[in-house]
Amino acid sequence: MTSTVTPTKTQYPRRPQVNATRTGRVQTGTASVSSSPQQPEAKSPSRPTLVTLAEVNKTYDNGSQALRNLNLQVNKGDFLFVTGPSGAGKSTLLKLLYGQERATSGDIIVDGQNLSKLRGNRLAMLRRRIGIVFQDYKLIPRRTVAENVSFVLWAQGFSRKEINRRLRPTLRMVGLQHKASCFPDQLSGGEQQRVSIARAVVSTPPLLLADEPTGNLDGDNSRQVIKILEKLNAMGITVLVTTHDEQLVRASNHPVVQIQDGRLTYVRR
Repeated sequence: MTSTVTPTKTQYPRRPQVNATRTGRVQTGTASVSSSPQQPEAKSPSRPTLVTLAEVNKTYDNGSQALRNLNLQVNKGDFLFVTGPSGAGKSTLLKLLYGQERATSGDIIVDGQNLSKLRGNRLAMLRRRIGIVFQDYKLIPRRTVAENVSFVLWAQGFSRKEINRRLRPTLRMVGLQHKASCFPDQLSGGEQQRVSIARAVVSTPPLLLADEPTGNLDGDNSRQVIKILEKLNAMGITVLVTTHDEQLVRASNHPVVQIQDGRLTYVRR
């Protein structure tokens, strides 16, 4: 049984040029949800597929089914919002995409690799190509801003020269070059989240996953974070953002999918 694309109560402005094919696939020019995952997806040479979920289910050991029959395609360069109430399965989806959780059934393909077949070093290598931003920042308290951002590169074996070359422009991109020597407890919540974004993208990953990145921020800081994510997207990074902030989503013009009761539907294409 596959998921279908159905109208939801939440309505957002539609994006132009939405075409339905005979197979039931909804094509958006960006991400798409297919009700017929067995059919091959048409791929544009300039916008290859980066993420594919086909008939994905996730059931926990206690019998709770977090995700049901998810089908999703995300192309390189997309910016996609994933909405839904708390506990709907948004964070579970992201955990599946970077391999912290494994699907009970179905296929998850990220950057050409099927996550169900990856273990050990192969999974670790794929994770290096995925930037992750968390709601609670997850910064190292006793390390400065510069050290928190550099840590990712150091762990991946980059030279000191290369780390220094990447660090300054990355901090400048998030507006924190003047805070390089500060510690996390000397920063506001918005600044800490910008540090976590810098840490996630300093190694230039093709895919960025942001799990409720504005959940602990006020309106002004939330908008600032989204603008940074949009700037990164304009540079070519594919961005998936989970959020339950409908006001923030309404203010944007990006495609939106919703997860509710473990099922995924399109809200805005």
